[in-house]
Amino acid sequence: MKLTIVIPAYNEEAYLADCLRHVLDEVAQTAGREAIEVLVIDNASTDRTAEIARSFAGVRVAHEPDKGLTKARQRGLEEARGEIVGYVDADTRMPRGWCGQVIGSFAADPTTVCVSGPYVYYDLGRVSKVLVRVFWWVAVPVAALTGYMAVGGNFAARREALIKIGGFDRSIAFYGEDTDIARRLSAVGRVRFMLRLVMQTSARRLKAEGLARTAAVYVLNFVSEAVLKRPATTDYRDIR
Repeated sequence: MKLTIVIPAYNEEAYLADCLRHVLDEVAQTAGREAIEVLVIDNASTDRTAEIARSFAGVRVAHEPDKGLTKARQRGLEEARGEIVGYVDADTRMPRGWCGQVIGSFAADPTTVCVSGPYVYYDLGRVSKVLVRVFWWVAVPVAALTGYMAVGGNFAARREALIKIGGFDRSIAFYGEDTDIARRLSAVGRVRFMLRLVMQTSARRLKAEGLARTAAVYVLNFVSEAVLKRPATTDYRDIR
């Protein structure tokens, strides 16, 4: 079972090298690592993002000229060679065991079409980290109730299932895109949200926009996607 790890990247020169070091370290530690490819989608970057990505051996780079997260994710789907396509963000630090958990989850259950898990923030204060943990504890029963939940920078799906549902909705700019893909995937198979499938990431958005405000926007868009089948908000800010 081949896994493609897709990393969409728009002007991520400050974070991408660290992300790739963690991804490649995890790949090197994973049994069957020759069946894992790492694919960076240079999403109309105007900085050194593509150059940095190409400097790493074992990393393939594809260009998506039309800026937009869902457009970059879709390009990753089209370029991926793996049966499983995993998506992580350019400011993440993949922990040991992530690839094994993903591959094992799909191998153990052929009805599973998507797996996802929570973020933990490596650069947040202690109190904020506790609040984030409580947020994810609350998310688990919500995921069980709806039958789906995904975190955009920490999920993987069967390529054939993504193709079956028509791929990513490129009309969605940012917020709600992960709930949209999880909701639509749940129509063709099982979507699992697992607390143990953790991804370390930067808290840059939380710091720039506030923990409470950011959580409220994500919850609002989750509810809107679940009820109305569309995001509630369209505006977002690139934080680099």
